[in-house]
Parts: sequence; structure tokens; C-alpha cells
Amino acid sequence: MEKNILIVGASSGVGAALFQKLRSEDTRIFTAGRRNMESDGHITFDAAVGEFTIPENWPGVFHGLVYCPGTINLKPIGRLNRTDFLSDYQINVLGFVAVLQAMLPRLKKANGSSVVVFSTVAAQIGISFHASIASAKGALQSLALSLASELAPANIRVNAIAPSLTDTPLASPLLNTPEKLEASAKRHPLQRSGTANDIASCAAYLLSEDASWITGQILKIDGGLSTLK
Repeated sequence: MEKNILIVGASSGVGAALFQKLRSEDTRIFTAGRRNMESDGHITFDAAVGEFTIPENWPGVFHGLVYCPGTINLKPIGRLNRTDFLSDYQINVLGFVAVLQAMLPRLKKANGSSVVVFSTVAAQIGISFHASIASAKGALQSLALSLASELAPANIRVNAIAPSLTDTPLASPLLNTPEKLEASAKRHPLQRSGTANDIASCAAYLLSEDASWITGQILKIDGGLSTLK
């Protein structure tokens, strides 16, 4: 059976890795983001604005929604202002809400669909200078759990992935030298940072039929950082 999947933020990082992983003869990938992409359908979407309108020529049924936009705004609490907190919340939470509300009728028609969002290990454990992004991602996790309960009767699964520091363009300032890469690796029990493919593989699983009995979960894909010493 052909499936229709929407990836929001598929032009780089985890979204781009997932886009390549899912492309097949029986899966049509639609994309939304600030950069144009050669997909089965693309619309311009800015998560900071949060306005999302589905084109009339898109399918009436979608089997998966993946929301990838995120932020890394690392500052001491004394240097964070109201705008920092509001911006992180808008992009990570309200942008997702706008997309989900628009897509919900199409997800319900699939009679079995999956929604995947991305949190952070910083919402699981305390990490210095993450006050703004951790609070936004913590809200996203709570939202995912609430939605998983609310949408279960419609056979819509909702899960969140909580990665540790992953080697993507968004995180490049934190991993752009051999010294930074080595320091990051040493913080993880598995002695390396994550890759976009590590996280995309988990998302692909959650979208698949193999995960059809998994919902309301926060999957910690973090090299053991949040649970091991």
C-alpha cells in the first residue's frame, strides 16, 4: 500500500537523512520548510511564523507526519530574554501545533498513522545553559503525551525522540573542531556523538508498521547519556 508522509524541515540534518531513508516506490514524501525541495509536493513554511495551509492538490490521506524544526539557543539564564523563550516555544511547539491541526483530518483518514516530533536529552537531565530550549522541548514532550492519549481512539500514534548532541548543521557550532568532537564523544557512554542517520533510523521505525503498538513514548536516542554513568 502506498503511503504519504509529510516531513517538515527535510532540507538538512535529521530531516534530510529521513527523507533519503524513506524514499521508495511505495512511499510518497511531501515536504514543508523554508527551502524548496524536489519531493512529491513542497510548500514554504516558516516555523517561526507558524502559518500552515495544505495545497488543494495534496492527497486526502496521510500516514505519517514528522516535525523536525528546532533551535539551539545556549546562553546563561541571565542573558536570556523573553524574546528568546518565546522564539524557542514558537518554533518547537506552536509551529508543530499549526501543522498538526492542519493535517489532522488527513491523518485520521489513514486508519493508522504516526506522528513523530523531536525533543532533546536536555529535557531529560539538567544541562547548563539550556534553560530556554529545554523548557520548550519539555513542553513539546508533554504535548506529545497528551496528544498520544487524545488521538489513540483515532488510531494515530504520537511519539517523541529525545537525542543527545547530534552531528547536524544545527549543532555545527558545538562540533566544528576535532577537539569539540572528542569532548562530546567522551561525555557519552558509547564514546561518540550521534549522527543524523542514528536519529532518522528511529523516526523511520516509528513511522513503520513494525511500531504499530508504540505510542506516547519519549525515546532517548542519546548514546546512553541520560541513563548510564
